[in-house]
Amino acid sequence: MSIEPLRSTSGESGMRKSCLHGQDNSLSANFTMKASMFFKKNLLKSIAAITALMAANAGFAADDKLIDSVYGEYAKGVKVQMLRAGVTSNWDKAWFVSNGTQLSGYWDASIGGWDGKSYRNVPGQHQKLWDLGFTPVFRFENTNKLGFYAEAGIGVHMLSKLYDNDDNRLSTHFQFGDHIGVGYVFNNKWEVAAKIQHFSNGGYKKPNSGVNYMNVKVAYHF
Repeated sequence: MSIEPLRSTSGESGMRKSCLHGQDNSLSANFTMKASMFFKKNLLKSIAAITALMAANAGFAADDKLIDSVYGEYAKGVKVQMLRAGVTSNWDKAWFVSNGTQLSGYWDASIGGWDGKSYRNVPGQHQKLWDLGFTPVFRFENTNKLGFYAEAGIGVHMLSKLYDNDDNRLSTHFQFGDHIGVGYVFNNKWEVAAKIQHFSNGGYKKPNSGVNYMNVKVAYHF
């Protein structure tokens, strides 16, 4: 009777341990990525919700006028430009009133046209789309609403097409639009301003590379 030699299982055991360790690392990395996306998505939603609630508490208009100003904007980004027109309605609330300054704000409703210059990363190929926006904006200004001011806002936008221009892609029609800006309101009711604006969906669907604009604005107050 022949006796077969015992086979060593140490190599197989080591391979199993290595595979299990690799799976653990992959699961951990996947969990970390999903947790990060969940956090960013809900953080941006929370900021937008808090901003909207504070703005709603401010009231719809500061007086009997529904519209307090009209404006036009020109904005430029990486191989894309935008023209926008809008109307604003001032709030009837003010915070931190001191030494002739205050924190107040307004509602902003707008429509804009985007013109991408490199559709699907093809130079010279244009992508044109429409953008409807609604934004509550906080403004630090003089109590008479004249002179220099600084502002910031975050609102919602609906794009008519999925943006795919140069190396930037947005996978949803719905976008958040946030901006910061500075400006000046003249005694004759004209206003000029400069803003930096960013569009993204908050990371809840990929791709979401975001789109950045530099904006110049001219407005007239009634």
